[in-house]
Amino acid sequence: MSDRLKVLPQYLIPKQALTVLAGKLASAQAGGLTTGVIRWFVGRYGVNMAEAANPDIAAYPSFNEFFTRPLKAGVRPFANAGYLCPVDGAISQFGRIERDQIFQAKGHHYSTQALVGGDRDLAVQFHDGEFATLYLSPRDYHRIHMPCDGRLTRMIYVPGALFSVNPTTARGVPGLFARNERVVCVFENDDGPFVLTLVGATIVGSMATVWHGQVNPPRPGKLREWDYAPGEVSLRKGDEMGRFLLGSTVVMLFPKGRLRFTPDWAPARAVRMGEAMGERRLR
Repeated sequence: MSDRLKVLPQYLIPKQALTVLAGKLASAQAGGLTTGVIRWFVGRYGVNMAEAANPDIAAYPSFNEFFTRPLKAGVRPFANAGYLCPVDGAISQFGRIERDQIFQAKGHHYSTQALVGGDRDLAVQFHDGEFATLYLSPRDYHRIHMPCDGRLTRMIYVPGALFSVNPTTARGVPGLFARNERVVCVFENDDGPFVLTLVGATIVGSMATVWHGQVNPPRPGKLREWDYAPGEVSLRKGDEMGRFLLGSTVVMLFPKGRLRFTPDWAPARAVRMGEAMGERRLR
C-alpha cells in the first residue's frame, strides 16, 4: 500500500477533537488508573525509566507529568561541539535549503516562508541555508534544548492541521510540517538568526516554552505573535527551551554558511540530546 493511501484516514478523522480529548485525559489525576496507563505506556513503547530523575511510575500524578519528566543529571552529557542536538529522537531529514525549499521526503518539499507562517522577510534570511528535521517518538524524552546560545527575538504561533508526524505521514502528506499547527521561535546570536520550530501533531495536547509556559491551547485559529526586547530572554547552549506533550517534531533553520553537520548524521539515525550536531563554518 502506498504511503498516500496509508495516511488517507487521517484526512477523515476529527483530529482536533481527538487532540482536545487527549489533552484533557493526559492532564487528569486519576490515581491508580493514571499509574496503570503510565505502566502500560512504558511497557508498550520501551521507555527507559532508569534515566528519569524519578524512576517511580507511581510518583507521577498525571500522564502529562510523566511524559515531560526530567532526566537524571549527567545522563545526557554535552559534546564538545559548536552545535548540539536539541532532542532525543531520530533524524527525519537534514541538509541544505535549496533557495527557499526544505526537503521533507521523496517527492515533497515545502518553503521556509510557509514554515514560519508567511513572513517573507524572516524566511529570506534562510535561503540556501541549512535545516534539520528531528522526529520525537512516544518513547523519547520530550524536552527541547538549545543547539547553541541564543537571544529570543520573536515567537509566532501558526494555526494549522494536526496530522501525525511519523515517517509514513511525512512521506504521504505534502507540506506536512508547514501545514500542521506550530510554534516558531526566532533567535539570534553573534553569528546571526536561527529558528527552532515546534510542530504539533494528532493528540499532541500542547506545546510550551520556558519563557511563556503553555502556548496552546488555546487554539484561536489565527496567527499570534510575541516580540521580545534585547536581553529579555537569553538561553545558553544546552538549556531547556520547551517541551511537547506527546510526540512531535522540531524543525531548525540556519542561515547560509553557518553550520556544517557532523559527518555521521544520516536520515533515520537515532540521536540523543547533547550529542554533536555540527560545527560553525569558518568565515
